[in-house]
Amino acid sequence: MKRYFITGTDTDAGKTFVSALLLHHARQLGLSCFGLKPVAAGCQRNDEHQWVNDDALALQEASAPQQSYSLHNPVALAPAIAPHIAAAEINAPLSSQGLLDLCQPGLSQNVDIQLVEGAGGWLVPLNEQETLADFAKALDAEIILVVGMKLGCINHALLTLSMIRFSGLKLAGWVANHIDPDMCRADDNFTYLNNHIDAPCLGRIPYCPNDLPAELTPYITHSPFL
Repeated sequence: MKRYFITGTDTDAGKTFVSALLLHHARQLGLSCFGLKPVAAGCQRNDEHQWVNDDALALQEASAPQQSYSLHNPVALAPAIAPHIAAAEINAPLSSQGLLDLCQPGLSQNVDIQLVEGAGGWLVPLNEQETLADFAKALDAEIILVVGMKLGCINHALLTLSMIRFSGLKLAGWVANHIDPDMCRADDNFTYLNNHIDAPCLGRIPYCPNDLPAELTPYITHSPFL
């Protein structure tokens, strides 16, 4: 089994979109796969009165085989705010070890590929002392960085890369996800990042707000799973 932690340069960089895309890519390779969203904020009640999150539902849908929702998202928080604040508001504080314990049923899935999607960026807090970077270290997973291609992405990407390296974790690769259709000099920005990130570019995803991840698997040009 291979395990990867998906982080992004910022909120809305496209972590879930790319995670679902990578899960579909794994399925096309004939691999079993499981997508895990350890903590999700901005959840709503479904018809069964269960708190669910759109991002976690997308990972559940893309997984093969699919499991019960709580295995894909053990911590579902209602307010669409920073997870540590949302958790504190309901007197359910987060910690790296506590989150790891809650994720064990999902992490115990016997599959070829596990993708664990973070929340926001690399240093999103879990509490006053710990961040999701501490959780990623506890997972001992390789990291995939999703770069939201927009103005400022070079700075965001290289700062995030430096903190990943500081954590002592391996960067398996990065994905350029074009989230701004009007980004000026997008090719130049991509070229700079490709020359300065010392890990393979797994793919360059065009701006595609109406496309499904399954339709975009040809844009994964360097598979991390082979």
